[in-house]
Amino acid sequence: PPIRFIGIAEETGLIQPLGDWLVWETCRLTQQLKQAGVRDVRVAINISAQQLRHENLLMLVQGALTCHELAPSDIELEITESTAMQSPEVTMSVLDQLANMGIMLAIDDFGTGYSSLAYLKHLPIRRLKLDRSFVTDIESDPNDAAICTATIALGHSLGLDIVAEGVETEAQRDFLCHLGCDLLQGYLYSKPLPFDEIVPFLLARQNVSE
Repeated sequence: PPIRFIGIAEETGLIQPLGDWLVWETCRLTQQLKQAGVRDVRVAINISAQQLRHENLLMLVQGALTCHELAPSDIELEITESTAMQSPEVTMSVLDQLANMGIMLAIDDFGTGYSSLAYLKHLPIRRLKLDRSFVTDIESDPNDAAICTATIALGHSLGLDIVAEGVETEAQRDFLCHLGCDLLQGYLYSKPLPFDEIVPFLLARQNVSE
C-alpha cells in the first residue's frame, strides 16, 4: 500500500522517477479513456514534495499532455497540505505556472498539515480535499462534525470546491451533502479498480446519466 512504499521511495530518492512515470502513465491511460468513449472525466495525480521542487515539473506535465493529445483540463494535480507549506515561495511560483496552463489544482488531506490560512488563500488552488480522518466518525464525533462544517464553510467562502475523502456509508454521504459538500469520494461509490474494469464502470454510469 502507498503508506509503505511512498516513504521508502522518498528516502531512497526513487520518488522522483516514480512520480515522473506516474504523470506519463496517467496521461496515457486518460487518452485511452477518451478513445474508449468516456467523456468529461478529469483524472487526479498526486505530486510529491520532491517533484514540486524539481525544475522539470512544468516541462514534464506539458510534455505528457502534448504527447497524449490531452487538454490541461483533463488532469488535476494534488499536493498535500504539508507539501504546500514547504518552501512557500517556490511552491507558489510553480503552482501559479501550472494554474496558468489551465490545470486544476487541489490541496489533499486538508486539515492535517497545520497550514497558514493567510498563505493558503494566495495559492491558485481550486479545491480542498477534506481528509478522511475527519469523515470516518462524522456521525458520532461532534469534533469531527464541527471540523467538517467549518472546513466546508471556509472553502466556500474562498470560492473553492470541497471534496470529502473516505466516504463509505450512506449516512456519511447524507451528512456531508447536508453540509453542502461539493464532491464525495470513497468506497461507497467504488473501491480501486484495475484499468480494464474502470472503462466499463465509467461507461455504464455515463449511459445511465444520459
